[in-house]
Amino acid sequence: MSTRRLVITAVLSGASQAETARTYGVSQGWISRLMTRYNVEGEAAFEARSRAPNTRPGATAPATVDLVLRLRKQFGEAGLDAGADTIGWHLQHHHRVTLSRATINRILTRAGQVVPEPSKRPKSSYIRFQAEQPNETWQSDFTHYRLTRADARSGLDVEIITWLDDHSRYALHISAHPRITGAIAHATFQEAAELHGYPASTLTDNGLVYTARFAGGRGGRTKLEAELRRQNIAQKNSRPNHPTTCGKVERFQQTMKKWLHAQPRQPHTITQLQALIDAFTDEYNHRRPHRSLPQRATPATAYQTRPKAGPSTDRTGDTHDRVRHDTISKTGSVTLRVHGRLRHIGIGRTYAGTYVLLLVQDLHVRVINAATGELLRELTIDPRRDYQPTGRPPGPTPKKQKA
Repeated sequence: MSTRRLVITAVLSGASQAETARTYGVSQGWISRLMTRYNVEGEAAFEARSRAPNTRPGATAPATVDLVLRLRKQFGEAGLDAGADTIGWHLQHHHRVTLSRATINRILTRAGQVVPEPSKRPKSSYIRFQAEQPNETWQSDFTHYRLTRADARSGLDVEIITWLDDHSRYALHISAHPRITGAIAHATFQEAAELHGYPASTLTDNGLVYTARFAGGRGGRTKLEAELRRQNIAQKNSRPNHPTTCGKVERFQQTMKKWLHAQPRQPHTITQLQALIDAFTDEYNHRRPHRSLPQRATPATAYQTRPKAGPSTDRTGDTHDRVRHDTISKTGSVTLRVHGRLRHIGIGRTYAGTYVLLLVQDLHVRVINAATGELLRELTIDPRRDYQPTGRPPGPTPKKQKA
């Protein structure tokens, strides 16, 4: 029997509230409130009342919850990534709504949109590597895709080759062919190089279209190997049975094929497939936030932000090049150690809290918005000064006068 029932029964039997409080070890004020509730609600007072608040001012607005679920459905049906990070990026950049990753995950979980994967390998167990500059390394691979006949039956099996920048995940070239050959691998590399410049190195698997090193010495180098050697481009190949070495391009192909399969009109010809690939490339490079990039930037932003690497017989150089990640302080500045001392670089209070990249070459510095690629400031450090001023007059920026 509950304490509430015993207390109410004792008081109704004629015991005073003070005596009942001593007998059952409760406060007299609690008994008074309990009896008031009994007089109003009757036997419902025997059961404990929920302590949950009647209102939740900090709860996510129903309209925002509906927007999250709508974006989840929209991206999922389009074959695009629909995780909490991607949804959060679109909320912030396209809807001016800021939600944490945890909040979005809770919304999706309550709506039954998240499937638990307890056996999935934890992210902390992965060993990650990434090129520091665009064009420092290009990854390449090709995959299969089956066309669809006009009567909806399975059609021809074709192949799609990809050249991907390792640093930014920018899709440099994607094209479909009946079959990938050594000549096609070389030709697609040349097309990408004409558009984006030659890279410092390439990374591929050991397919014969890329390398003949496991061909037993027959036929010499492939056309691609000969071109890389002529351009002083370092050629790197993964070890046999280690596909994770080329994991970025492998994962990209998975994303691309998921998007292709989600399209309502499947291609009947290579020309139609190429049109879909071109549409996906534009979406992936310029409008899809990438979870592996700083501040979920798009691949195009990451590719265009930093100076590009290139082939060179002397890779050491005489300059001190480095990249720093920082956040602009409340005072509108970032710090950089130069000649053994910290220097403060003024950017402006308007950008306080902005996540930035500092591209440093000796004393020359470029400060770039990590999310958008916007150049916030470019300067040459004056070693005689601690604070590097913006050059603007002090005080708030004057408002423009209306005409």
